[in-house]
Amino acid sequence: MSEDLEAILSLIERHNEWRGRECINLIASENVTSPLVNAVYLSDAMHRYAEGLPFKRFYQGTRYIDELEVRASKLFASLFEAGYADLRPISGTIANATVFTAFGKAGEAAAVLPLSGGAHVSHSEYGILGRLGLKPVQMPIIRDELIPDVDEAVSLIRKASPKLVVLGASVIIFPHPVKEIAEASEEVGAKLIFDAAHVLGLIAGGVYPNPLKEGAHLITTSTHKTFPGPQGGAILTNSEEIYRKVSRLVFPVFVSNHHLHRLAALGVAALELREYGRDYAGQIVRNARRLAEALCERGFKVLGEGKGFTRTHQVLLDVRGDGGGDRCARKLEEANIIVNKNILPWDDPSEIRNLSGIRIGVQEVTRLGMKEGDMDEVAEFIYQVVKLGKDAEEVRRRVMEFRKGFTRVHYAFEASSERIGKLTKLLLS
Repeated sequence: MSEDLEAILSLIERHNEWRGRECINLIASENVTSPLVNAVYLSDAMHRYAEGLPFKRFYQGTRYIDELEVRASKLFASLFEAGYADLRPISGTIANATVFTAFGKAGEAAAVLPLSGGAHVSHSEYGILGRLGLKPVQMPIIRDELIPDVDEAVSLIRKASPKLVVLGASVIIFPHPVKEIAEASEEVGAKLIFDAAHVLGLIAGGVYPNPLKEGAHLITTSTHKTFPGPQGGAILTNSEEIYRKVSRLVFPVFVSNHHLHRLAALGVAALELREYGRDYAGQIVRNARRLAEALCERGFKVLGEGKGFTRTHQVLLDVRGDGGGDRCARKLEEANIIVNKNILPWDDPSEIRNLSGIRIGVQEVTRLGMKEGDMDEVAEFIYQVVKLGKDAEEVRRRVMEFRKGFTRVHYAFEASSERIGKLTKLLLS
């Protein structure tokens, strides 16, 4: 075996062991997939092409992929009570790019949240919205809650007459007021888009309001955060006209081949949420609330205290008094606790080294079986590292021991090793 091959294999083996069995992962945009999702993801379809729509391809050899895509799309749409789903975007950003292109033109306004108010970079002047020439106008927010101020947002929409209104966010602790903003969007003829990348699994589990039922014209999303599927994107709508318009843009504009091995994995993940999603999503929110309470009890400044800290998977800490987001995130990583520094409403987006916040998500640890009592343990680890300055090596050993109790994926189908072996045998032989 060559030195390079040995290095590659060793690095991925070490990564799998470290992140998969030794760390407490609290990154809000990640999750773990189930053994059955993994088995169908690792398939011959990863080598194949299927440009276009099912049964209308530019390639032959797609007879099973066509049926699979139709079935997975119907399952996905049904889970969110949507009329139509396009699963071909290969990321949430590609889904956003598609709908921004479909319903906006260069020079037109788009009402968005500020980056410091939780918006994803693709909604901003720095991302695809700005690159397409759309002009972002920022809706004012309630700073401690990171939600739009309804009265001021409605006033801005009526004044600016944007073609797009974008809700949903990367930093989101309370539901956005879709219903309240939808009426103003209709008045000016704007398409209301909800980026559900972070809360998609919570919507499926019924603990976060379904934006399509509250007046959003479209949902754009990724499929690997609270929704525990493979990495990728999707677009949902109840309008056939909207679906046809965005569908004609996904291919050939933004996607050629849409990574076909995602389809079966996405279908299985949707079925898992249909079966277990309510219990899973409910536990996520309970865990997030308890973690926030436990951190507050230990002296951390947790945003949203006046409304109970959080109603999603996320907990936000203001750590300006603890050295800032970058310093805290680095110290926690040394102790095998993985979080990310994050911008908060009073930060300057251009000063990324001096961000005030830490963003925490509990969806992955919840799927590994953690409950409210375990959140007290996690809060104590964070407290010892950040507040007490305990030796990282000492805390890391305790984290690794704690993590040994959480290695199985919950809220998932119990697939037999025989069936998983059959699914992967041909590819690995």
